[in-house]
Amino acid sequence: MTEEHKLTRGLVQVYTGNGKGKTTASLGLVFRALGHGLRIYVMQFMKGQTVYGELESAKQFSDQLTIEQVGRPQFVKQGKQTHVDRQLAQEAFARARALVSSGNYDLVVLDELNCAVDFDLVELEAVKEMIRSKPEHTELVITGRNVHPEIVELADLVTEMREIKHYYNAGQQARVGIES
Repeated sequence: MTEEHKLTRGLVQVYTGNGKGKTTASLGLVFRALGHGLRIYVMQFMKGQTVYGELESAKQFSDQLTIEQVGRPQFVKQGKQTHVDRQLAQEAFARARALVSSGNYDLVVLDELNCAVDFDLVELEAVKEMIRSKPEHTELVITGRNVHPEIVELADLVTEMREIKHYYNAGQQARVGIES
């Protein structure tokens, strides 16, 4: 391990599935990495401009952690994506590729990128090329439902969150500090 880079080998992790916990798992990894002094960038695709607790927490670690929400202020719904959604997602992905390839970060989380690919907002081939060309020392985490099988093939670790039971189905609304 060098002074410049905390990791000697960064891998590619994917968190996918229809269950709750993909973003939460990636943020758990972020929290662990903060404890070891890693430099981290999190880019959240397609989540709108909702005020999530992690955005407030990140302010306390601004010297090591940046969290950026990209895209429109509203959620993007499948089948209702627009040219503007595609343009914003592609511009954000171009920045994400630059962040990954810069080598300035030990850990980069691209939250909901799988959804952006699934919704045809970001090109699969561009994501595959980013994965193949990332710096050796950069850990890359990609989250979101409906991961493409070719991303699964390139990843080193793939975890699927599967819904067995969810309190939303019983009418429980999102709670501040737990779901947001």
